[in-house]
Amino acid sequence: MLRYIIIIFPVVLWHCKQPDPYANYTWHALEVTATAYNSLSSQTDGDPHITAFGDSLVPGLPYIAVSRDLLKMGLKHNTPVKIEGLDQIYVVKDKMHSRWKHHIDIYMGLDVKAARAWGRKKISISYGVPAED
Repeated sequence: MLRYIIIIFPVVLWHCKQPDPYANYTWHALEVTATAYNSLSSQTDGDPHITAFGDSLVPGLPYIAVSRDLLKMGLKHNTPVKIEGLDQIYVVKDKMHSRWKHHIDIYMGLDVKAARAWGRKKISISYGVPAED
């Protein structure tokens, strides 16, 4: 009996897999400069845990800030973004000062060492836009 449970259980889990929430998105590639930031008052304006869109930042969640020129290109609030070299899909939750161009800032919670280790890089990203029916 145990042998059947061991065989059937993974199959059941595989079939219960959640659907991909981004399956109906069209992805657009873009080259940007990427840095990282933290929830520290020295790195932000005002409350370091509230974004320019009014969202609350939660350490550990995959958020990014984008330069305002990228907002005009389609990387709007809550847009999903795939970042070269990182495994998760990030979400646009913040916007940067208007002086930045073609730039993203990856949110790294309170982990200043991780943000410094990331540094400044030219990378490829892909951002998702819901496909038209």
